[in-house]
Amino acid sequence: MFPLRQLERLLPLLLPAVCCCLGVLASCMDDEGYTLSPDARLEFSTDTVAFDTVISGRPTNTYTFMVYNRNDEAVRLARVGLEKGSESPFRVNVDGTYLTGGSGTDFEIAANDSMRVFLEMTAAEHDSDTPVETIDKLLFRLQNGVQQHVTLTAYGQDVVQLDGVVLSRDTLLSARRPYHVLDSLVVARGVTLTIGEGVRFYFEAGASLVVHGTLLVQGTAAHPVVFRGDRLGNMFSDQPYDRIPGQWGGITLTSTSYGNIIAHADIHSGNYGVRIDSADTGREKLQLLNSILHNVKGDALSARSAYVTAVNTQLTNAGGNCVTLRGGDNVFIHCTIANFYAFAGGRSVALDFANYDGDARLPLLNAAFLNCIITGYSSDEVMGAQSERYADDAFNYLFRSCLLNTPPVDDPRIVNCLWDNDEHPVSRDKNFAPEFDLDKLIFTFTLSPRSMAVGTADPELSLQYAPTDIMGTDRTAEGRPNMGCYQAVWQAEE
Repeated sequence: MFPLRQLERLLPLLLPAVCCCLGVLASCMDDEGYTLSPDARLEFSTDTVAFDTVISGRPTNTYTFMVYNRNDEAVRLARVGLEKGSESPFRVNVDGTYLTGGSGTDFEIAANDSMRVFLEMTAAEHDSDTPVETIDKLLFRLQNGVQQHVTLTAYGQDVVQLDGVVLSRDTLLSARRPYHVLDSLVVARGVTLTIGEGVRFYFEAGASLVVHGTLLVQGTAAHPVVFRGDRLGNMFSDQPYDRIPGQWGGITLTSTSYGNIIAHADIHSGNYGVRIDSADTGREKLQLLNSILHNVKGDALSARSAYVTAVNTQLTNAGGNCVTLRGGDNVFIHCTIANFYAFAGGRSVALDFANYDGDARLPLLNAAFLNCIITGYSSDEVMGAQSERYADDAFNYLFRSCLLNTPPVDDPRIVNCLWDNDEHPVSRDKNFAPEFDLDKLIFTFTLSPRSMAVGTADPELSLQYAPTDIMGTDRTAEGRPNMGCYQAVWQAEE
């Protein structure tokens, strides 16, 4: 090892040589230089970054794009800045450097290299019921004088914030602006919450709608009521958070809640859909009409000892069961119950019903499924369990004119049903069209013209209980109606 004392004596002699070497190195870098050719240009992974609709006053998710130098020489960027400067609602980080006041200088991209730009924004509040567009440009001025830009756009939506609100008197919520629920919205016992057509709810992660009183959702086919999470951006390119389950809580109807009607609602991407606590089966708990419960981490619909009627409703893609019934009096008419949940962690089944829950006796007074589709990826999507301990407790079920993905069985309580299995060339997910897009997580449950569910529903049941489908289409106009909630049959474009 070289003695430290000797190194200290030699340091004054070595220093000029080190400086000389550094000078030579810097000279070499200067000689390499940066292209000043007037033909030098940058390339961008996109010419427009669209934030789409964002909640005004709330920071967005981070968006990114790439800047490429396809030249064989390095490029110097004399300036990168927002056209509106410090007045812009956009915030920019260029390759790890934040643009203070919306502007920065002296950026470099080596030959045939790239850098990443990160963007966020907070849209200003405009006291407007409709989204307000914001446009800016991110300008790139090269050392050779060439200026290029990427356009930045967003629509800021003003919202009504509900933070830990407990409704203690009857309330009507209209569609004037979306409602941003920062903590669970609670309807007190004895209170009725009425929600008009077209209302949109954006729930923060974990926030729910908890109803001790009565919930009346009055959507229409043209203007449904939407319950979803508040993350409006993309998780990554072309994949919105809105298609990812677990973005918010769900809707809970507690044991004191009765007379609920949910009509034309779109409830999706929560931890669960609608959860119904134990109730008096002699009083109607819920009418679920023309609605969609889709893409949730737990059960889409779970009902414990309750009186529930569901008509023309889509209950699909659940990490738990699409429908879980524990006792009660339940009727499902023209419903599509299908479990094609696409996420890790598995899924349960489309339908699971029983007359008990653990040690609790929950007589199943009725579980009737009329003109329904009940299917999914597995070979058996219908699970029923009767208590062995309390063999005399009610366990009443009926499947009539349904498409069932379960092994064929001779059972007097299964009437005029079709078996959705591999013996038919079109089964399970092939019943639906267009084909599911598993990359973009787009699931459409209109029927393929080759599905066994087409034209095989019981027309008398349709006429009596559901003459129109979930979209208002007449089921009785031509021929026999289809099973499930959609009368429309998808036709491929020529």
